[in-house]
Amino acid sequence: PFPPPPTLHTCQGLAPCLPEQGQVNTSGPRLLLATLHPASGSSTAMDRIFSALLLSLLLLLQSYGVCGAPPQPRGTLCRTKPTDLVFVIDSSRSVRPNEFEKIKVFMSQVIEGLDVGPNSTRVGVINYASAVKNEFSLKTYQTKAGLLQAVQRIEPLSTGTMTGLAIQFAISRAFSDSEGARVKSTNVNKVAIVVTDGRPQDGVQDVSARARAAGIEIFAIGVGRVDMHTLRQIASEPLDDHVDYVESYSVIEKLTHKFQEAFCVVSDLCATGDHDCEQICISTPGAYKCACKEGFTLNNDGKTCSACSGGSESALDLVFLIDGSKSVRPENFELVKKFINQIVDSLEVSEKQAQVGLVQYSSSVRQEFPLGQFKNKKDIKAAVKKMAYMEKGTMTGQALKYLIDSSFSIINGARPGVPKVGIVFTDGRSQDYITDAAKKAKDLGFRMFAVGVGNAVEDELREIASEPVAEHYFYTADFRTISKIGKKLQMKICIEEDPCECKSIVKFQTKVEDLINSLQQ
Repeated sequence: PFPPPPTLHTCQGLAPCLPEQGQVNTSGPRLLLATLHPASGSSTAMDRIFSALLLSLLLLLQSYGVCGAPPQPRGTLCRTKPTDLVFVIDSSRSVRPNEFEKIKVFMSQVIEGLDVGPNSTRVGVINYASAVKNEFSLKTYQTKAGLLQAVQRIEPLSTGTMTGLAIQFAISRAFSDSEGARVKSTNVNKVAIVVTDGRPQDGVQDVSARARAAGIEIFAIGVGRVDMHTLRQIASEPLDDHVDYVESYSVIEKLTHKFQEAFCVVSDLCATGDHDCEQICISTPGAYKCACKEGFTLNNDGKTCSACSGGSESALDLVFLIDGSKSVRPENFELVKKFINQIVDSLEVSEKQAQVGLVQYSSSVRQEFPLGQFKNKKDIKAAVKKMAYMEKGTMTGQALKYLIDSSFSIINGARPGVPKVGIVFTDGRSQDYITDAAKKAKDLGFRMFAVGVGNAVEDELREIASEPVAEHYFYTADFRTISKIGKKLQMKICIEEDPCECKSIVKFQTKVEDLINSLQQ
C-alpha cells in the first residue's frame, strides 16, 4: 500500500494539478524509487508498474510546470559592495519644492537597499544650485537610520545651476580622506550619482573627465528638459549603463532598483534575478545559462523561449497599437520598433498560425499594415523598421476605437474564431477619453495588454488591460528597459495548451514509460 497521493488543486479551471511550489509532497521521489525496487512487497510486477506510472505522471506534471514554473536554482541573495557613494543633487530654481521631495524619496530608497556602515557603504550628499552645499559627508553617519533622517532635512537652494562647480567640489572635498573617503581599491568603489534637470551654467566636460580619471564612477540622471549632451559629458563609460533619463521627477523613483543592483555583489545570478533568462535560469559559479520549460524551445539568443510552436492551437490575430506622439522622441521610437520585432520573433507566423498588424497613433490614427498582409517574420520586421514617426499628440481613445472598428474586422484580415490580442504601447496621458473604447474591446473578447513608459498614467494602463490586470499591464520608467517587458509578453500572448487534451496526456504517458524503462534498466 502507498501513502495517499498529494492533494490535487485546480489550475486555471482547466485540469487537476499538483500543489504550487512550497506545497509539494516531498515524499514523491522516494515513493517512486521504492515502487521500482525489487523488494517492494508482494505486489505483482504489473501493480508496481501501474503505481509507478501514476506517481511518475504526478512528478512529471510537477517538474514540467503544467501548474506553474518548474523548480529553479536557489542561492544566496546579493549583498552590496563596500562603496563611497556621493549624491550630487541639483536644487536650482527650476526644481519645484514638491519635485525636490521626489529626489529625496529616490535617495532614501537607494540608501534602503545598501549595507551602510564604516566598513561597508558610506554615503554623502552634495546639494547645489549657484553655490555648493555639503549636506553631510561620507564620515558623518554610520547607520542607515541616521542617513535617512538627514536626507529628510535637506532643503532646496533655489538659485542657478552650477553643475561643474558641484562636480569639482566632489573631487576636491567630498571624496577626500578628511571627509571620510577611503583609498580606492578593488574592494572599495567610489561612485557619484548626479541628478539634474537643466542646462548647466558652467562647463562640465573637463571637470567630469578629471573625476573619472581620479577613479570616480559617475552616473548621470536627467529629468524633463535636461540637456542630454551634458549628461553624456558627465557620465562614465559605457554611457548606456551610466546615463538615465526620466520625463519628470514623479517617476524618478522608478530608477531605484537599477542603483540597488549597481552596488550589488552577486554570488548567485539566478537567485538575485540578475539574468536575462525568460523561463529557467541555471546557475554556475559566477555565471548562468538559460533553459526552457517542457513544450518550449530556446531561441538563438540563448535567453528567450518560443512559446508558440506549431499546431492550429497557436493561431492568433495580434495587433500592435503604438504611440507615436512627440514626447516619445525619435531615438526612443527606434527602441519601440525593436520591442515590436522582439515579440514578432517569438511567434510562428503563417496563414494558419499567427498574423500581425500594426497601427500607429498620435493626434490621428494610421494603419501601418493590416493583419495577414505579411506572411512571414522577415517581411513583418522589415515593415516595422520602415515605420515613420508621426510625432504629434496622444489620442489613445481614438486609437482604441480604430482597433475595435477596423483592425480586428474581417475586411482588414481578421479571422473568425481566432483569438484576438491587442498590445497598446504609450508614453503619456491620453488627450481624449479612453474608458468606453477600452471597455468595449474587452467586452468583445479581445485580450488587451497595456505597456507604459515614462509619463504613462498607470490608471489608464489598468483601464486598458484585460483581467487579471496585473498580468496584462506593464510599466517602466526608461525606454531602454522595454526589452524586459517584451520578454514577459512573449510568454503571455500565446494560446496555452490544454493539459487535458488527449495528445497532451499521450505525450506525458510516453515520457512516463521512457522514465520507467530507464529506471528499470
